[in-house]
Amino acid sequence: MEKMPELRDFQSPIRDDIVHPDVGLKAASSSVEPGDAYDGDEDQLARLGKKQVLKRNFAFWSTLGFSCALMITWEGLLSVLTTGLSNGGPAGLVYGFIIVWIGTLSIFTTMGELVSMAPTAGGQYHWVAMLAPKSSRKILSYITGWLTVLGWQALITAASFLTGTSIQGVIILTSPSYNPKSWHGTLLAWAVVICGLGINTLVSSVLAKMEATILILHIVGFVAILIPLVYLAPHSPPEKVFTVFMNAGGWPTQGLSFFVGIVGLVFAFLGTDGAIHMSEEVRNAAIVVPHSMILGVLINGVLGFGMLVALVFCLGDIDKIISTPPTQYPFMAIFAQAAGSTSGGSGMVAVILFMFFCATTTALASSSRMMWSFARDRGLPFSDYLSRINRRTLLPLYAIFLTTLITCLLALINIGSSVAFNDVISLTVSGLYSSYLICCALLLWRRCTGAIGGSSRNAAGKLGLRWGPFRVPGLWGIANNVVACLFMVLIIFFSFWPPVTPTTAVSMNYSVLVFGAAILFSIAYYFTVAHKTYVGPLIEVEVR
Repeated sequence: MEKMPELRDFQSPIRDDIVHPDVGLKAASSSVEPGDAYDGDEDQLARLGKKQVLKRNFAFWSTLGFSCALMITWEGLLSVLTTGLSNGGPAGLVYGFIIVWIGTLSIFTTMGELVSMAPTAGGQYHWVAMLAPKSSRKILSYITGWLTVLGWQALITAASFLTGTSIQGVIILTSPSYNPKSWHGTLLAWAVVICGLGINTLVSSVLAKMEATILILHIVGFVAILIPLVYLAPHSPPEKVFTVFMNAGGWPTQGLSFFVGIVGLVFAFLGTDGAIHMSEEVRNAAIVVPHSMILGVLINGVLGFGMLVALVFCLGDIDKIISTPPTQYPFMAIFAQAAGSTSGGSGMVAVILFMFFCATTTALASSSRMMWSFARDRGLPFSDYLSRINRRTLLPLYAIFLTTLITCLLALINIGSSVAFNDVISLTVSGLYSSYLICCALLLWRRCTGAIGGSSRNAAGKLGLRWGPFRVPGLWGIANNVVACLFMVLIIFFSFWPPVTPTTAVSMNYSVLVFGAAILFSIAYYFTVAHKTYVGPLIEVEVR
């Protein structure tokens, strides 16, 4: 058996002969200097030790559309309306949104600095391998990779389930005689993710073009929904919107209830890092990816806040909304009331359903690229298969199919218990935010100790690390890092809380158990198997 290479410093790549035979593309130029991070995408990827094996079909507008299609903040807010109303109320939703928006912008400004330094599909685990102390970089990088894979798998499961049950909600709205069953929602979720599979495999070449179109529909759809909602629906007085807090969860204080409910708003911004995991398919990725992420957060924040304010003005009976069954989302009844008919309301909902489907399709692309990248570095079981790139399509087909299969299996949980399935969905927040926190905390440490140098050829830091073309300089960058880390700690802590108290076996949030089990499994697998094969990001290209 061939001896695996040791993990080397980020700026000192040595050729590793463990390259999958399906990857037959020409290696990146080896004449590039380490400081020339932006002369060409292929050269930059070579500096990171990776071969260019995927097609770079994405430019700025398609990458921006990709980010916005994954977040779909104003659409996603509609699905978490009940959670925020129960713990926080109308005022809690409004003020909580502003806090989450600022916190998310801080996180992805920091993440933008990292992806500008090293734009790879691996993202978080690759950065941790660059930034962590030598004594712990392997295990920290490995755990970060598992957290990211876990979070993205939960995200695509949540997206497909949300789309499927929303379709079921339209059926309930238009057909009063329909008797909804949990397995109906599961089958619809399967149909959605399988359609997304077809787009990601059979017509993948048009995915980038689709994303630019989706960006337009994302904005046009907002206007198409907002106008009838504002002009036709009955309105509450402003004091009932900006001053009324609620604590339907029965928590000891209103403040505690507010923070329990704020996690639902975080869900509406998830998926921003999807563009990071597509970095090896983006042209001029070191500049385009960070800019598209930040602009995406700004666009989605503006649209989301506008839709949220309109919704809370048009709520009507809040108690009735809170008690709405999960298969019939409250926003559908609000739309029907605004349009004056179920058919008009269904037409408005159709816009939301289309965007939900686009988010699922986009999430499948990002999730599979993350799985492929981690398998490429031998971080997952069956890595030899999952790291393969199809010669004809230049796609990681094994990773795409496995991501789809796992999503369909997780959707089965809904048949037994919708509460348990909601706990699986909450893993999206805890998994992704934990991976963000590890790499952002390490970046804060390295920048405070002066280990990162400038982006010019002769301005390397102590470890050979260099900033990319996007960065927040000086004390502003440190302050932003601190805000991002504090916000993530807050959100991770409350992501494990149940929605109501006193907590029973039914209402308990079991996501902390699933999260802990996943971490324990990854550690156990590392010390029994993976420590022999995983050494961090493998070096596939020698840079002289």
